[in-house]
Amino acid sequence: MTPRKVLVTGASIAGPALAYWLSRQGMDVTVVERAPSFRDGGQTIDVRGAGRIVVQRMGLEDQVRANTTHEQGIAFVDQINRTKAFIAVDALDGEGPIAELEILRGELAKLLIQHSQDRVNYRFGDCIKTIVDNGEQVHVSFEQGDEQMYDLVIVAEGINSTTRNLVFGKEVERRPLDLYTAYFTVPRQPSDGQVMRWHNIPGGRCVCLRPDNLGTTRAFLSFQQAPSGYEKLTQAEQKSLLKRTFADARWETPRVLCALDEATDLYLDAVGQVKMPRWSKGRIALVGDAAYCASPISGMGTSLGLCGAYVLAGELSRHADHISAFAAYEKLMRPYVTQAQNVPRFAPRLASPHSRLGITLGHAVLRMASAPGLKTLLGKRLSPKASAIELPIYDELQRKR
Repeated sequence: MTPRKVLVTGASIAGPALAYWLSRQGMDVTVVERAPSFRDGGQTIDVRGAGRIVVQRMGLEDQVRANTTHEQGIAFVDQINRTKAFIAVDALDGEGPIAELEILRGELAKLLIQHSQDRVNYRFGDCIKTIVDNGEQVHVSFEQGDEQMYDLVIVAEGINSTTRNLVFGKEVERRPLDLYTAYFTVPRQPSDGQVMRWHNIPGGRCVCLRPDNLGTTRAFLSFQQAPSGYEKLTQAEQKSLLKRTFADARWETPRVLCALDEATDLYLDAVGQVKMPRWSKGRIALVGDAAYCASPISGMGTSLGLCGAYVLAGELSRHADHISAFAAYEKLMRPYVTQAQNVPRFAPRLASPHSRLGITLGHAVLRMASAPGLKTLLGKRLSPKASAIELPIYDELQRKR
């Protein structure tokens, strides 16, 4: 029997993970990525709960552990760098705000690609221009001029997925959380250490510095505002926006804004969620952020991407036809996604209060998080529900080929 020919779009987390599991079934898999080459670095993400189980089943846990950022906890600091609250990585059994396995997005993506590239074709610098499902196959034309036919197309792009929008159109629902975030790399200084430092600024703003394992530091800035199209600005315009927004901030903010001038990896976007009434249409399906982005606030993005890839590939191995497989995938994943997306609209205001009094009260609550009597109660509030799914064992995925 000729292996099914599958196109996966997107080479971040869900795409390469899915490609690995599909290739284990003997499928002919191609991953296409718009970026001209592998995108290294990026923000820090975590591997926890069911997502960690998927990594274990891939045989990658030791490699992930060897490439973590080695963060020891999170310190909430005031404008003169005094720690007002601290949560250690082991304070909530390694599943709190800082997980045991924290890794740069690019580092995890690189491991996933390396783990699958011997049997998966990776195609960078291209993307889908048109896509037509004729019922028997999917006809795809690429921006670079090539045309191909595939048995299945799986969209594993980000929250702003263009391929998803081509296929599903008005079915795509975006839920804004009225928050903008920006990530970029800054030169490391001795004060950075191995602890994430979080500094709240009145007006619903925050600046964070996080250690990485590459000799630099990752800066994270956020400010609360309804979607205003800032993500569509040029990088020069985005840098000017950030400088204006944080011009009055103290602590190490001036250092961060100064480093912004030389930053080549700035990423700024409006934080939100994707809610879809269905995750498949004919021979085309969605996985990861393109299907059910829960937002960085949820702490569940990596777990959803890894688990969704594993379950989708597993159900395709169990069912003779893609329609039944897609339905089973959605039935199993939908409750997990629903609880992950249960992020209150006011969550950004809790994380970054607008007043100095609110910031002080927030620090007091966070100090209580590690207190013996309240650790369990607050731990449930602060920890993402990343284990709230029972992952099946798919025999076909476990067989070595």
